[in-house]
Order: sequence, then C-alpha cells, then structure tokens
Amino acid sequence: MDDRVLDLTEAQKTVKSKYPPINKKYECKIHSWGGSLEEAFEQCAMGMFGYMTDTETVEPTDTVEVESEGEDMESLLFHFLDDWLYKFSADLFFIPREIKVLHIDRMRFKIRSIGWGEEFSLEKHPQGTEVKAITYSAMQIHDKEKPEIFAIIDI
Repeated sequence: MDDRVLDLTEAQKTVKSKYPPINKKYECKIHSWGGSLEEAFEQCAMGMFGYMTDTETVEPTDTVEVESEGEDMESLLFHFLDDWLYKFSADLFFIPREIKVLHIDRMRFKIRSIGWGEEFSLEKHPQGTEVKAITYSAMQIHDKEKPEIFAIIDI
C-alpha cells in the first residue's frame, strides 16, 4: 500500500512538470467569527492553519507567543496572520492546535497571542495546502455584536 502512495506522488510530479501551470481564477477565503473580536482573530488564524493540515492531529505539547502590530485594524490582522505563518514556514515549523488572543489594543493596533501545538511532521500531520502569503484583498473586519472577519490567503 505504501508503494502505491509513493507511485501516485511520483505520477503527480510527472504530470505537473509535463504541462504548463494552470491559470487559477479562484481564491481561498477565510470567514471567521466569534463572541468577541479576539475570538474572531483566533478563528481566522486557525482557519489558515486548517488549510495546511488537520489541526485535530496536533498535540498541544509546546507553546509559542506572537505579538504583532499594525497601523490600523486591517494591517493588524495582516501582521497577526503573517507572524503566525512565519512561525510555521520559516521559524519553528510550529503548527498550533489552538490559538488564544490575550489582548487586542484597538488604540495602538497591537495584539498579543499564544498558541499551543507542536512541530509539524509529515509522518504525523496530513499535508494540506501550502499557504504562501496573507493578502489585503477583500479583507473585512466587522466588530459588531457578532464579530466577523473575511480574509484571503495566497496558496
């Protein structure tokens, strides 16, 4: 069975390199919400990690803190997601099972958060879609009775 999986992976690589890239005209949008803006931010980050792997396979054996800042709420969200993406893709290969926003300073546009998880491992965590970058495209933050966030990530 493992040989068939490896063969399929090789077949996928062969097909991908044989033809020109596909012109993709779609986007991956994250829509998150919560009982507070803090929870909506948490869920937005977890939505991003949900594209990368099944976060239910992650054990909360380590913690990582992330502090981000921006010039307004949209740039704060951008930097918050980007800083968490950095912890995964360039720094620690850290994949969280849960992220908790400790504080959002709405006047100075700063956010403190903590994540519980572990180092990403292909042996343990299913590989999902690679997230290349965060974008400002169609970004929306609705801080009302039911806070909602819309963000598009580049995959």
